[in-house]
Amino acid sequence: MTHTLILKAAHFAAQKHRTQRRKDEDASPYINHPISVALAVAQIGGVDDPEILAAALLHDTVEDTKTKPEELEDQFGKQVCKYVLEVTDDKTLPKDERKKRQIEHAKKLSKGAALIKLGDKISNVTDVTNNPPADWDINRRKQ
Repeated sequence: MTHTLILKAAHFAAQKHRTQRRKDEDASPYINHPISVALAVAQIGGVDDPEILAAALLHDTVEDTKTKPEELEDQFGKQVCKYVLEVTDDKTLPKDERKKRQIEHAKKLSKGAALIKLGDKISNVTDVTNNPPADWDINRRKQ
């Protein structure tokens, strides 16, 4: 069951993000990001819990696709869905408000969700450093 849950989550995330691209110069497939997050959670965080790793792969599905929480719960169980919802931002709010809420909410995250959130930040910082968005000028890249 362990590997099956993780592989099922990878397949589900790949399907849900199939039309999305990253904002880097290469316009990389979006699925690279959830895979990177799960890898950071496993390697840096030392996590081998299949529910946390599955949630890491699924962490942007509710926020960035038309995936409903009920769909995640039906396919992956309550705990995986709970982790995903803990790290999901409310995209109806302005970006500044979302960032403020992330900071306020961080101290209330479960350990699993906190590890996923850290993996997400590590992945994003690594991506921006190694392959910045195409529309960033040289000064922005130096920051």
